[in-house]
Amino acid sequence: MHLSDDLHVGLQAQLDDVVAQMSHWDPASDLGRFNRAPAGTWQVLPPAFFQVLAFALDVCRDSGGACDPCAGALVNLWGFGPVNRYDEPGFTAPTPEQAHGALPAARVRLDPVSHSALQPGGVQLDLSAVAKGYGVDRLARWLEGQGIRDYLVEVGGELRGAGLKPDGQPWWVALEGVDDAPSGDDGIVAALHGLAVATSGDYRRFFLHDGRRHAHTIDPRSGMPIENGLASVTVVAASCMACDAWSTALTVLGPVDGLALAERRGIAARFVVRTAGGLVEHLSSHMRAMLEQA
Repeated sequence: MHLSDDLHVGLQAQLDDVVAQMSHWDPASDLGRFNRAPAGTWQVLPPAFFQVLAFALDVCRDSGGACDPCAGALVNLWGFGPVNRYDEPGFTAPTPEQAHGALPAARVRLDPVSHSALQPGGVQLDLSAVAKGYGVDRLARWLEGQGIRDYLVEVGGELRGAGLKPDGQPWWVALEGVDDAPSGDDGIVAALHGLAVATSGDYRRFFLHDGRRHAHTIDPRSGMPIENGLASVTVVAASCMACDAWSTALTVLGPVDGLALAERRGIAARFVVRTAGGLVEHLSSHMRAMLEQA
């Protein structure tokens, strides 16, 4: 389906607003201004920013800190933020002591009445594990507000679909595979009928240091890149924001604790684990049930 100019402009305006509020790359964003705010000050946040931050803090609590929006300083230290990039000349990986020193030391508090957040001092918010999924949801809601009921939205590999394709078939999508998976591995195909999907993986962004692969996913509890054998985690849910955040949290938790939490919370998740014998796949019972119904 070819987008009309009006639809294209409207969709771009939605994305531009998400970036203006929540980008950790743009110092002029609302998030950038919060990160520079003086210690002990309450900052009024735009409604979308407040909503996404509140959701991210809930996931942080429910995952035992495995996905923490207050860990921006730690992400920057490892070269995965907007400055001191791992792929630029002169980058040096931090020592474990330096990483431990960048652990979130204080919590952002929220006031739902005034839509404000307390900057306790030095907290660097990073919503990259949730904002992209929110952007997908926002585009989907905007399309529905224009009376469009059949669509597939994709932003950076995260998707949400509703209705049917023009040929009357559901929006069948392949769950994202791992780059070094054996050839001929077609993976899993799912129908996004009112559902979204997001994947977190160690093959997207990483660097090699002392012969070891350092993934872009940092464990905010230890300050170190994950080393739990997970190649990827894919989550399917009604909300792409939830898929985005929980795929990251489950990746940090690992194949054992992550799968156990997915079972307790009813999350449809696919874990792909690197083993000496190759890649091994584990599905939560809710993912298996969803695929059986497709």
